[in-house]
Amino acid sequence: MNVSVILPAAGLGTRMGREKSGTSRKQFMLLEGAPILIHTIRKFLRCPSVTEIVVALRAEDIDWARGLIHHEHPSKPVRVVEGGDTRQQSVENALATLTSDVALVAVHDAVRPFIDSELVEKVIAEAGKTGAAIVGIVPVDTIKQVHKNKIRATLSREHLVMAQTPQVFQLELLKRAFAAARKDGFTGTDESSLVERLEEIEVHVVQGSDRNIKITKPTDMELARLFLSEEVAGQTA
Repeated sequence: MNVSVILPAAGLGTRMGREKSGTSRKQFMLLEGAPILIHTIRKFLRCPSVTEIVVALRAEDIDWARGLIHHEHPSKPVRVVEGGDTRQQSVENALATLTSDVALVAVHDAVRPFIDSELVEKVIAEAGKTGAAIVGIVPVDTIKQVHKNKIRATLSREHLVMAQTPQVFQLELLKRAFAAARKDGFTGTDESSLVERLEEIEVHVVQGSDRNIKITKPTDMELARLFLSEEVAGQTA
């Protein structure tokens, strides 16, 4: 079964600010000498079920990124395509390049470099059985519904999950979801929200991990450095 991973990485990183690496683009910020994007690619190169990786980038970053990827000597195909102005456009651009022999598509945030290979295999297996599966965790904080800074309800955590990535879907299902969103002018915050609108299939949830953080602000880098040091220590132990 062919499984393609799409990494949307065309964002401008407006929330990150400019760090020591000299860039505000979070996917290119250096984490112990390598861009975050490269750390994420490395994780998927280690996943047995993944057959190719497609990275969606801004046009001006493509040549530079290709050089970085080539330097990694990847063990499976890693392609670079031009992304769009939004995450949704970037994923759709990457989808258009996939061949018909791809069974499943996994979309993963390029700035989640601490995804565990075992978790990737679990969510791919679940999507292989059901057609659609995402990674998610139950919130530990109490969640309030508000309107204009006033609380309207306290939501039961029993029925809530915080969506993470990868989000894995059958190729044709995901294509239909993107086509419907484009037709309706709908913009979703993740791929699952587009698939949910079709009302064709239930999206299953695989228990995620607190370590699968999304690096979006400068303070996240401190935690990222800690997680990476622990990973390195574990590999050398």
